[in-house]
Amino acid sequence: MHYWLMKSEPDEASIDDLARAANQTLPWTGVRNYQARNFMRDQMAIGDGVLFYHSSCDVPGIAGVARVASTPYPDPTQFDASSVYYDVKSSPAEPRWMLVDVSFVCKTPLITLPMLRAEPRLANMRVLAKGNRLSITPVSDEEWDVITTDLAGVSARALNKT
Repeated sequence: MHYWLMKSEPDEASIDDLARAANQTLPWTGVRNYQARNFMRDQMAIGDGVLFYHSSCDVPGIAGVARVASTPYPDPTQFDASSVYYDVKSSPAEPRWMLVDVSFVCKTPLITLPMLRAEPRLANMRVLAKGNRLSITPVSDEEWDVITTDLAGVSARALNKT
């Protein structure tokens, strides 16, 4: 099992939107960075843990926990000329952009960037690296445990929800 931090702008898809969605599952559309796409396409697996991070908002931070709920498949927004994520160079025969579905596990108290930076055990966390702008980053086992258990207080029962 792997763990990930996935950023979403809450006005586009928030942890509350995920909790209200049909089957509490949403496609993670709109990723247009090759490294982030490759994480989804090549490394994510059903059941992987996700730290759901609200970005580009008044107070960015981790707002909840989710799980990867599908294998990767082509992001349909790349084919939709009316979408801001349309890619003229992509085609159904040769899609450039992939996505995975994510499913809701639980909301957490908002864990802000200053809170993450204040925790010495998270010093090497990729999202805290200077200049990091990736929307999807790997999270180590220790980072996952520190955030979910120590900072968020999420129960083991909630984390084992399928």
